[in-house]
Amino acid sequence: MPSQYVLYRRVSTEEQGKSCLGLEAQDRDIRLYLETYSPTPWEVLRKFTEVESSANGDRPELAKAIELTRKTRATVLVSKLDRLSRRVSLIASLMEDKLVPFRVASMPHADALQLCIYAALAEQERQFITLRTNVVLQKANGCGVKLGSLRDATMKRNESVKAQAKERAEAWRGVVEPLRGAGKSIREIAEALNAAGIKTARGGTWHPTTVQRVVDRLRRQAGRRSAPLRCG
Repeated sequence: MPSQYVLYRRVSTEEQGKSCLGLEAQDRDIRLYLETYSPTPWEVLRKFTEVESSANGDRPELAKAIELTRKTRATVLVSKLDRLSRRVSLIASLMEDKLVPFRVASMPHADALQLCIYAALAEQERQFITLRTNVVLQKANGCGVKLGSLRDATMKRNESVKAQAKERAEAWRGVVEPLRGAGKSIREIAEALNAAGIKTARGGTWHPTTVQRVVDRLRRQAGRRSAPLRCG
């Protein structure tokens, strides 16, 4: 029996959908995956195209693709991970659904666990870029203005460092919580991070104890917000 695929393509605006901008590139990547990495023979059951922002949770074409996949036991195939979603929660939910396997053409060797990690790290990067932009804007707005004593400047710098550290910690929550929620052990998370080529904050290798420290840190932060992290 041939390997069966349900293709899903997405563009973010109606104009892109009408002019096919971006769709040709997605078709190229998908075709490359099928011809190079897919087990043979293979068969495309149906192609779904969405004209919608990834921020919009209402994705009827994606829902149809997932429904067809559940019925046929095929595999959802997208060109890039962000075409499927930029939300870690959606990637994690698909990872938990054993009836909806999915593959990303531009990351042909990544499994579902690694893809969830990549999605979480991309979300972390977006959050950090936002924070960094705000810091730069604040500095620019204060340019040419006396900022006060050295002590005041140091306090502001320390506050910025703390804010960045907190932001990064919260971003790791987006990696750990979905994986733990999907039943992955501390050791499995460490192995997946290493397999994905992800380094620790100090550029080292992940070990179960390293992941456990992240879990414990997030649990403490969650406790202060009265929203404990489930670490069973």
